[in-house]
Amino acid sequence: MKDFFKDRLPDFSKFEDFGFVKEGDVYSYKTEILDGQFDMRVEVYKDGAVKTKVVDKGTGEPYTLHLVEDAGGSFVGGVREEYGRVLSEISEKCFVSDVFRCGCARDLIKYVRDKYGCELQFLWEKFPQDAVWRRCDNGKWFAVLMKLPKTKLGLDSGEITDIIDLRIEPSKLDVLADGQRFFRGYHMNKKSWITVCLDGTVSFEEICSLLDESYELARKC
Repeated sequence: MKDFFKDRLPDFSKFEDFGFVKEGDVYSYKTEILDGQFDMRVEVYKDGAVKTKVVDKGTGEPYTLHLVEDAGGSFVGGVREEYGRVLSEISEKCFVSDVFRCGCARDLIKYVRDKYGCELQFLWEKFPQDAVWRRCDNGKWFAVLMKLPKTKLGLDSGEITDIIDLRIEPSKLDVLADGQRFFRGYHMNKKSWITVCLDGTVSFEEICSLLDESYELARKC
């Protein structure tokens, strides 16, 4: 069964509008699936844990066959599809991405949200840990967040790190790109994009300055 909430965190401010009811420290959502044959309950706890329960309204008994991967048949498949649809919608509308967990990445996400009103967009099903920021006015990318081994940047370490790609003036890139703190764009145009590891080698203030420049460059595209 697909984990609909992997690398996702609940945004409790959105829960009541979706239809959740707060019961103590737990948010609970109830709905019917498969043309009303089943009641489905979803509970979300303060730590982000999600529990579900499906009950056959005809018997009053819990139904679990949809959770058994080897269970086949059109009926079980129908329950599984409806169950997945509900969880997918809750994940999309009530949860936010938690892929980028280092302190710098989290601070940048807040910085961009507060200053530019932009949210990360995860565009690629094959690369669920890669995301972009686009300008709200023209849709142009001004930053890309990814996770990758440092060896991909030519460093002597297999450590997985968060990185950011940013637009930059070519003349400035030529000065900064030293292969240690600043790198020519990873998977981007190596003449006009710069890559920075979010591991403390470059200060948050320096990255924000580059990000602001990238935002302005994207306006001119």
